[in-house]
Amino acid sequence: MRRVWRRNITIRVVAATLLLSAVVVTALGLLLSHQVARGVLDDKRRAALGEFTAGVTIAQGQLSQSDAVDQAQVTALLAHIVQQVSGCQNGGYQVQLLATTNATDAFYDCGSSQAAIPHALRATVRSQVEASTYVHLGSAVQLPGTSGSPLALAVGAPLTAPAGSGPYELYFLFPLNTEQQTVALVNRTLLLAGLVLVLLLGGIAALVTRQVVTPVRMAARVASRLAAGRLEERMAVEGEDDLARLAASFNDMAHNLQRQIGQLEELSRVQRRFTADVSHELRTPLTTVRMAADVLHEARTTFPPEVARSAELLTAELDRFESLLGDLLEISRYDARAAALEPTRVDVAALVRAEVAAVEPLAAERGSHLDVDGVPTTPVYVEVDARRVARIVRNLLSNAVEHGEGRPVEVALVGAAAVVGLRVRDHGIGLRPGEIGLVFGRFWRGDPSRARRTGGSGLGLAIALEDARLHGGWLQAWGEPGRGATFRLVLPRTAGGVVVAAPLPLAPDDAPVDA
Repeated sequence: MRRVWRRNITIRVVAATLLLSAVVVTALGLLLSHQVARGVLDDKRRAALGEFTAGVTIAQGQLSQSDAVDQAQVTALLAHIVQQVSGCQNGGYQVQLLATTNATDAFYDCGSSQAAIPHALRATVRSQVEASTYVHLGSAVQLPGTSGSPLALAVGAPLTAPAGSGPYELYFLFPLNTEQQTVALVNRTLLLAGLVLVLLLGGIAALVTRQVVTPVRMAARVASRLAAGRLEERMAVEGEDDLARLAASFNDMAHNLQRQIGQLEELSRVQRRFTADVSHELRTPLTTVRMAADVLHEARTTFPPEVARSAELLTAELDRFESLLGDLLEISRYDARAAALEPTRVDVAALVRAEVAAVEPLAAERGSHLDVDGVPTTPVYVEVDARRVARIVRNLLSNAVEHGEGRPVEVALVGAAAVVGLRVRDHGIGLRPGEIGLVFGRFWRGDPSRARRTGGSGLGLAIALEDARLHGGWLQAWGEPGRGATFRLVLPRTAGGVVVAAPLPLAPDDAPVDA
């Protein structure tokens, strides 16, 4: 779900729209509900107070005009007043006439189940003040037009009784069942309308987002196909809006990209064909020149010193030229995808020691020592193309000696269950930042101004990398200025195997970051 949420912009937009619209609709609904409930209750309160004022006027008028002289006549008068102002039939409210000093002296209408008047309200009325409050009726109290436990408005006022009887309090209880039902209906309507509105806003957001996201998704699919090499893919252009202009610009970009890539591919094909043709065409004249140079070199002792030296230089430069020509032919095979492995069971430890022995004259000339303490003396058998692996090792050793500044070169070989790893480290000039990504490039040299008396063609590491990849292995580099460079070769022990981890680190133990 987290992945779908992060990858689908439509879901995020719709969810955000639903959330924000739900918050807004809820706030508006609460405000409207409050205003409706307040308006309904205020109207009911005004009407109730009007009826109560009329009832109090009638009751007080009859009490003031009464000439009752004993308690029995007063009681009959009070009961008559309650029945006269009763709202059981016409108003749907209850009347209670209570004695202030005698808790048992009370008069009611609308049956025997009576609602209790709150003490706070009675205390206010006893202080000769008219007051009102909202009360919750108990489930046993059934006022006219009510059911369950509704809310009611209780209004009270003091009454002056005839001489000789205590003061009384007159209370009207107006049930608010109808108003509660009205407010509940409004709330349900607002809730339903809010849900419908939120869903409609979500649908609108989904529709609008789809109209915007669909071209973007189409552009992403087309871009993926372009990245996969299908350069003929284009976006459909519909209309003249911003998205249409985006599609047109994208198609123009794809067209220019296809044209430029085609030009680069054609140039690359021409370069590869030129390299292959020149390499092959030079073979024949080079062979003839080599034969003549060999004759001159064999007879150099009979020549004058300057001619003998020229014969030696000619042979040495022909050796370098043949090496360069061989590298160019090998690169052309990789470019043509014509390189193939010929794996055999090889003792890589013996192979490494043999290549070390072959490079020792160059190391002695440069003043370097090849340290092979890290190479096991026991056989390490691997299924590889011995010629190609020997070439990789030779290139790594020669490169380390040439750039080692006369310091020791360390060689280590470690065999694991599924892979074998070779590491060659020098302590010379090292690699500057950014050069690790360039060191395996064709014709790249770390120091272009360096004398090329022993330097190679610049193709050695490029060919070594291709040889490693052909085996399904790794060839990696590490280096820092002044701390030397390290190259690590990791190969599967069986032909067709896969390398998933290296058996030895690339960077030295004291390096800040292990590559």
